[in-house]
Amino acid sequence: LAVGVISLVVTAGQLPLGYVSDSYSHVAVLLGSLSVGTLGCAIAALAPTYEWLLVAAAVMGLGVAGHHPAHYPLISAAVPDTYRSRAYSAHGFAGALGLAVPFAAVPASVALGFGWRGAFGGVATLGFVYTVFAAIVVRRIPGSIARAGARSSDDTTAESLTSADSPFGRSRVLGGRLLAYIRTVAGTPIILLLTALWFVNSVAAWGIRTYAATLLDAGYGLPSEPANLIASVMLVVGAVVLLGGGYIADRTGPLPLLYAGYGSLLVLAAVLSSGVLPLLAAVGLVLLLAATIDLSRPARSTLTDLASDRSDVGKNFALMTIGISAGGAVAPPAFGYLIESSGVGVAFVGVAVTAALALSLSVGLTRLVD
Repeated sequence: LAVGVISLVVTAGQLPLGYVSDSYSHVAVLLGSLSVGTLGCAIAALAPTYEWLLVAAAVMGLGVAGHHPAHYPLISAAVPDTYRSRAYSAHGFAGALGLAVPFAAVPASVALGFGWRGAFGGVATLGFVYTVFAAIVVRRIPGSIARAGARSSDDTTAESLTSADSPFGRSRVLGGRLLAYIRTVAGTPIILLLTALWFVNSVAAWGIRTYAATLLDAGYGLPSEPANLIASVMLVVGAVVLLGGGYIADRTGPLPLLYAGYGSLLVLAAVLSSGVLPLLAAVGLVLLLAATIDLSRPARSTLTDLASDRSDVGKNFALMTIGISAGGAVAPPAFGYLIESSGVGVAFVGVAVTAALALSLSVGLTRLVD
């Protein structure tokens, strides 16, 4: 439930914080997110009851919600076109490392006698130090980058927000502008296609990450402990390939990476679902599974960037993050049901089907771009 609260708040906060980021300041949303996330970790470390842990989860979710609406517009405004995909790949690689750290930090804290509270306290301390560091560094970021969305807006959004005569008035202006943005997105096919692609990609990614070890265990007879180790190494391989994907996308353009990544995923998932490979071959292909998705991540980010007006970058990446969150909510129970009812091989046929759907969405994007 606590983890679900985090995800719910992250999803709900995306578009509002994306709008604040674009209309006011990307840097302000970044620093606010760091501060609120740090506070949430501190509350978790000190929580006297389970109810307080839920409060901490909500606060952490609010802190996490602002990062994509702030990070991506800053990268978009700061990086030259020739390095755009590489910048997004570096961002994704650092994010992968960040997601991996808690899985080591919590057991280490427990082993040292500090318990899970010590782990949260350590993350809160790191968050506080980094927030102070970021607050000092961002003062050197020029306004053309820090407030790129507000400065390029062709309407009076920023002025309306600052000139409204009350907090209620500002909230009403913000709500009206947000509804106007939603109507704009509804009439923009490329943004809708990209949102669908991020969702389908997330479904495939969560299916692979959640059940790759199950595939090796139940499908190929590898004991659970080495199977889980292989699944962890798979994520490391994917993170490294992500860096290479950014370099290739800058050289070839983003669209070829979509076809290469999803085409490879379709083939590998279909072959692995058969359950007839030698164990060593199955392990080798599983190590490449996550890499097929990570290869195209910088390309998807670059396409979203290129399809966005400067005044909508934060909101559009917030929308993509909603697609990611929705995929993360759908995939584990859906693939888990397939495993329970029909077997792990059928579940990975499902992964291959999502890859085929992603390929068809990529064809649609190609037609729109051309």
